[in-house]
Amino acid sequence: MIEETRQESQPAPAVQDTEARALVPATPPTPPAFPETAPPAARRGRTGRRIATGLAFLLLVAGAAGGGWYWWQMQQRGALPPGFASGNGRIEAQPVEVATKFAGRIAAVLVQEGDMAQAGQVLARMDTRELEAALRQAEAQAQQARRSLEARQAVAAQQRSQLTLAEAELNRTRSLVQSGWSTRELLDQRLGARDSAQAGLNAAAAQILEAQHAIQAADEAAERIRTQIADSILVAPVTGPVQYRLAQPGEVLGAGGRVLTLLDVTNVFMTVFLPTAEAGRLPPGTEARILLDAVPNFVIPASVTFVSPQAQFTPKQVETRSERERLMFRVKLSVDRDLLRQHAAQVRTGLPGMGYVRLDPAAAWPAWLAAGPRVPQAAGR
Repeated sequence: MIEETRQESQPAPAVQDTEARALVPATPPTPPAFPETAPPAARRGRTGRRIATGLAFLLLVAGAAGGGWYWWQMQQRGALPPGFASGNGRIEAQPVEVATKFAGRIAAVLVQEGDMAQAGQVLARMDTRELEAALRQAEAQAQQARRSLEARQAVAAQQRSQLTLAEAELNRTRSLVQSGWSTRELLDQRLGARDSAQAGLNAAAAQILEAQHAIQAADEAAERIRTQIADSILVAPVTGPVQYRLAQPGEVLGAGGRVLTLLDVTNVFMTVFLPTAEAGRLPPGTEARILLDAVPNFVIPASVTFVSPQAQFTPKQVETRSERERLMFRVKLSVDRDLLRQHAAQVRTGLPGMGYVRLDPAAAWPAWLAAGPRVPQAAGR
């Protein structure tokens, strides 16, 4: 009995049948929860991620440090000592309109937009054929009036001779009458002949004066037409670039029709806006400086040429909203004309920058605002 029980409690023998073993799934081994070692590829991936994260952190720190340094430099550079004021603006030049004086058709436009025009240069021509015909007519009338004058001068000479003869005969007849050798009737005839010759001479003199006036009128008409022909040649009144070409050859324009717009490079300025406390201390002629964003290595000398008598809300180009909400005074900073003549080809309008004015005449300009090229040590401020 005991042996049977022991045999029943013994484990059953493993199934040897291949087909049966195939039907029983094998239980996969359970991997350890924390393997002591990882595959080499995984270790390399984790190491690369750590390095990339470190580099990104270093770059972020360096960028923050560089940005802070740049901000500090800008703050140092923009810091003005007491006695100075500043405002932002743009370089502007005085526009000059080249227009027709008389109505007519455009024959030719000789420049394009962007061309640099010199003062006195021919820019466009109007059709002057009608004016030239009128000039020939006026010259012919003047020539005719001169011939008429010559004829009337000849008549006047003849009348003068007749007057001389009539006066001589009158004098002889008067002597004869006094001596009793002539009659009173003959004396009256000689007196009438003298008066008639005098009247003829007076008429000839009046005709001469009329002919002289006719000559003067014809000459003035011809000169007026010559002036119109000269004004039909449009020349540049100032030196500067052609900003706009407003008309083309063949167009008919009225008197005052605009053909071109030039920029006067000898009248360049920047408009800034300053509050009352600063604008009230700026008489005309106050020394100023202009520093352009596009040319940071050159400080442009300027002076205050205009301060608006009325306050206004500043336009949108003023940088901060707080400044735009305040009433400001418009101040015009004009660039030195001698400097502009030397660098006329380099003048560009529309460039943004900063304008600086000296409120206190006794204050010295900071080194980085000294007029002219900026020295290397000043450029680092």
